[in-house]
Amino acid sequence: MSITMNIQKKMKTVNSLSGGKTSSYIAANYPADYDVFSLVRIEHEASKFPDAKIRQEVEDRIQAPFIATAEDDMIIYTMLDLEQHIGRKITWVTGKTFDQITTRKDKVYLPNKVQRFCTVEMKIEPMFYWWAENIGEPIEMRIGFRANETSRANNMLGRCNDDGLTVFKATFEKHKDGRNKWVDVPYQKPRFPLIEDNIYKDKIELYWKDKSVRFAWMNNCVGCFHKSPMLIRKMFDKHPNKLEWFAQRERDSVNNAKWRTDMTYDEIKKWNSQHELFDDDFNECDSGYCGL
Repeated sequence: MSITMNIQKKMKTVNSLSGGKTSSYIAANYPADYDVFSLVRIEHEASKFPDAKIRQEVEDRIQAPFIATAEDDMIIYTMLDLEQHIGRKITWVTGKTFDQITTRKDKVYLPNKVQRFCTVEMKIEPMFYWWAENIGEPIEMRIGFRANETSRANNMLGRCNDDGLTVFKATFEKHKDGRNKWVDVPYQKPRFPLIEDNIYKDKIELYWKDKSVRFAWMNNCVGCFHKSPMLIRKMFDKHPNKLEWFAQRERDSVNNAKWRTDMTYDEIKKWNSQHELFDDDFNECDSGYCGL
């Protein structure tokens, strides 16, 4: 396909949504041409989303089967509520399921902090190919880094090309021998409106205090290996079926691979969970960009 590289004219704008309060704040206060949410799916009947009607609505939106999400189920309601709140359509995208990206030739391979292919294949890649199919020219991507997260913004900007664009290695066709043809595609210019406007977490919390949008206690994958062991233990209590999916993938993995280098999820499950957790005890995953 042809990708237009004209970056002189005014770029279309995209709000990258995670389902957290911060990226949702951007959607509510910084209208864009598109608001896009990338859904992470798992093929786990024990974690099936309980509302059959909404499951069907999700399938209609993503045009793919939907059994369960690796995130808190509340994130589904968040995106539906948010769409009503902002009065604009939210585009849902999805890629391969978590089961598919961790299965190769009937063997289970796990991502980890060094090889974080889950982020690429389930978050970034679906959004990129949606962009390629629907826009095809560089966009301004709003990222929900807050005023105290300038280092995260600088890290992202440091990976951009000379034109200030993020580059994605993509494939649209194959060689004659069946191998993928890969090409580097500059496609988005990151922008950080909350940093520009000096917006901190307290203002975001205050904004949502009297609004009707429902939010999860914590968004993004409930069993993410970036979470602290104590938080993962807490998630076993809050989402036992989904954490069992994570633990089982670990048990089935090649060469006894682990999500974390220090301990298995089965070991974490045995911990005493009687500890209070506060907001600062876990990492930030609500910027609309899983870029920890």
